[in-house]
Amino acid sequence: MLALARRRLGDDAALHVVDLRDPLPFADAAFDDVVASLVLHYLEDWGPTLAEMRRVLRPGGRLIASVNHPFVEHLAQNPRPSYFATTSYTDAWTFNGQSYPMTFWTRPLQAMTDAFTTAGFRLAVIGEPQVDPAARELFPDDFQDFADKLAFLCFVVEVPS
Repeated sequence: MLALARRRLGDDAALHVVDLRDPLPFADAAFDDVVASLVLHYLEDWGPTLAEMRRVLRPGGRLIASVNHPFVEHLAQNPRPSYFATTSYTDAWTFNGQSYPMTFWTRPLQAMTDAFTTAGFRLAVIGEPQVDPAARELFPDDFQDFADKLAFLCFVVEVPS
């Protein structure tokens, strides 16, 4: 992913690989926005990571985050745990012919919103995005299969001014 970002952004962009369980290597209030696309559901405890993201955002700044939709995750598991429990499951993903275990943590929507507000954020938007109609041209055989399905939840949360 870092190599792809480097190709897209060039040599002038400052790119970092960090472990989200550790403190971020940035000053307080250094950013207007933080984007966390499909990363939070890899963490058992969102609290420390959200606190760090809040720390590096200026007052009025935004965290824009997406996660796997909790209801979709709930329905996909077999056996199906309680929707209201925070649970994990592991899938094997293959990259370049090598298999890697990927552990995902699921939690109900209320636990997600509680984590954001406990970290000091104000909820601005909770969205369930649909597939972009332009994707029909790129994936004509698969488009309709994905167009009517839930997949993700998107959040915009703000640091109070």
